[in-house]
Amino acid sequence: MLPGLNTLLSRYAESMMWLARYMERIENLARLIEVTEAFVRGPDGETGWDSIVQINSDESRFQALYPSASGEDVLQFYIIDPANPSSIRAMANAVRENARSVRPLISTEMWMQLNIFTRWILDLKPGDIRQTGLSALCNHIKQDCQTHTGITEGTLYRDQAWLFYLLGRHLERSDQITRLIDIRYHKLLPLDEIGSEIDTTQWVSVLRSAAAYHAFRRLQPVTTTPANVVGFLLKNEGFPRSLALNLRQTADVLAALSTHYNLRKHGYAVQERLAELRATLEDQSSAEIIIRGLHEYMHWIQTQIEAIQNELAAAYWPPVEQPSETDIYRQQ
Repeated sequence: MLPGLNTLLSRYAESMMWLARYMERIENLARLIEVTEAFVRGPDGETGWDSIVQINSDESRFQALYPSASGEDVLQFYIIDPANPSSIRAMANAVRENARSVRPLISTEMWMQLNIFTRWILDLKPGDIRQTGLSALCNHIKQDCQTHTGITEGTLYRDQAWLFYLLGRHLERSDQITRLIDIRYHKLLPLDEIGSEIDTTQWVSVLRSAAAYHAFRRLQPVTTTPANVVGFLLKNEGFPRSLALNLRQTADVLAALSTHYNLRKHGYAVQERLAELRATLEDQSSAEIIIRGLHEYMHWIQTQIEAIQNELAAAYWPPVEQPSETDIYRQQ
């Protein structure tokens, strides 16, 4: 990193972080929809669409909008429903607004690609989500998200804006991987079929949802067990979406902000919380995590990531205090 650069405006830092988080979330959701259609089946043999609702903790909102809860309802809810803030359309709109806010900081190539991508998403109609074309639609979304990642890597200047973008990316990946593991393990896997063909298929769907299947097979060409998959997604330092790697990279970004930009005092609480989180992950094997309670540990990690996000917001873009009536009276 280059020392001595101008300090980034707090509103730019916030927008860069959320731009990265929303783009990661869109890509993850598109992959999750595609993999669920192809690989995830419930006990009745039907596609397990409800797992997507559970992963995103949207049960109450979804039931209120779609009481029938059909597969078509899930797709509409998560792709084009503007009333759902977790839908791809709503997130694309948020990406567009955040990109517009940081237009002075991002390259022309980055802006043009985001502009075209979000405009295409916002123009999607219910007829565009027909079941036979779902895989092609999801592939289009994933490829555009990956194109954004490549353009950003190749054109975004390495200053504070870049660091806050990285913070958003790594925090979102950390959060998404824990949600994926938690729901797939506890909601989709039949307890009486552990070790069966269904069991293996479920774990393959977990790996594919995280774009981890081929990387996992390089290390485990034969054996697929819950402990192996959980260990790979949580603790492997070579996989780009693993929890351990993204927590380490988050710590590296916070250290860069502290070292090069004299923001050390702002990051104390976050760095301490992050160090504790990483220590708990390093001190346990994947088998121990499962035995002690995978669901409870994943939930605890999610609360810690949310606390990190809130502490970053309080440190770097605190809300503006509104003057009281007494202050206004005194100014008059």
